[in-house]
Amino acid sequence: MNIKLFLTNLFFFLSLLLVAQKIQITHGPYLQAMTEEGVTIVWTTNKESVSWVEIAPDGNDSFYAQERTPFYDTKHGNRVIDSLHTVRVEGLQPGTTYRYRIFSKEVLGNQGHRIMYGNIASTDVYRKKPFSFTTLNKNKSDITFKMVNDIHNRADMLSNMLRDVKRENTDLVLFNGDMVSTMTNEKVIFDGFMDSVVTLFATEVPIFYARGNHETRGAFSVKFPDYFPTTTNNLYYTFRQGPVQFIVLDGGEDKPDSDIEYSELSQFDAYRTKQQAWLKDIVETAEYKEALYRVVVIHIPPVGSTWHGTQDLQRKFLPILNSADVDIMLCGHTHNYEYIKPNNITSFPILINDNETYLDVKVNQKEMELLVKDPKGTEMHKVVIQK
Repeated sequence: MNIKLFLTNLFFFLSLLLVAQKIQITHGPYLQAMTEEGVTIVWTTNKESVSWVEIAPDGNDSFYAQERTPFYDTKHGNRVIDSLHTVRVEGLQPGTTYRYRIFSKEVLGNQGHRIMYGNIASTDVYRKKPFSFTTLNKNKSDITFKMVNDIHNRADMLSNMLRDVKRENTDLVLFNGDMVSTMTNEKVIFDGFMDSVVTLFATEVPIFYARGNHETRGAFSVKFPDYFPTTTNNLYYTFRQGPVQFIVLDGGEDKPDSDIEYSELSQFDAYRTKQQAWLKDIVETAEYKEALYRVVVIHIPPVGSTWHGTQDLQRKFLPILNSADVDIMLCGHTHNYEYIKPNNITSFPILINDNETYLDVKVNQKEMELLVKDPKGTEMHKVVIQK
């Protein structure tokens, strides 16, 4: 073969190979499972890779003023090769701001202990300001947070509701279920709501997610926890920010396990029983009892319906919560706003947010102010809990 033709063909082949090997960050990053000492950073790539995060203290100096320790995406001691990346960063200080950068190195071949690596994709810290976050802090005197629910893939409405969220004015955002209608694939998560909030704030403001009944539906529903990890590795958990102790519960489905709609795949009665035992222990902890405010977040209200899910929640959760000095429960699910005052069924108020409004909440040492707003920011309802 003519040497010139051979070199030309080789150059062409290598050029195609380089294009084919180009790895990209496709979604994220976004912040999950934030605590006083750590955070989980999640993102996806278009190719399988190994990933890591580098952290730098807040400041105006170069991100690489000194070498940064990498935190790797690992499971049980092994680095993970995947297109979904969840990196846990630990050893941080409460109420402290950090800059961060994410990296993914493509894996071209994996033969036992022989690994062939390709290119690296990363966020830019040279031409752009690095992403940053501030860890939670139980000693913070006042906080602000937002809550949305029942979005059902309406990304444009969600963007209108949360367009003003920034790290400087919002401590956290609650997703209280049914952000999608059916969990069919990864695309539904990102097209339906996550890409929008990543663009707006989720790279720097943590999201805490209470699963709704619609997130339990669809073939991809079993993958839900992979995209929204928690500190307990369960979809029910607690966290503390400032004077507020949050309990996030998972109400599961709203109909009996035997309902034909669930195709013999539902086991939520047993799941709620397991959660009940966990809840009994949580409300007895010093962390819970010492908090100035106690807020319970759950998608399905445990009152107001004769449907099986509601009744099961009422039987299993309310006897515990009614004696646990709860300040308020935040719900969704019904697509109708309702404020239920304490009564003979519940000892605490329940705010049910509808599917066309969001909550804008401010908390200080004297009161918790909950404003229900429409997508334009107009105040529709107001609830104040005083201390």
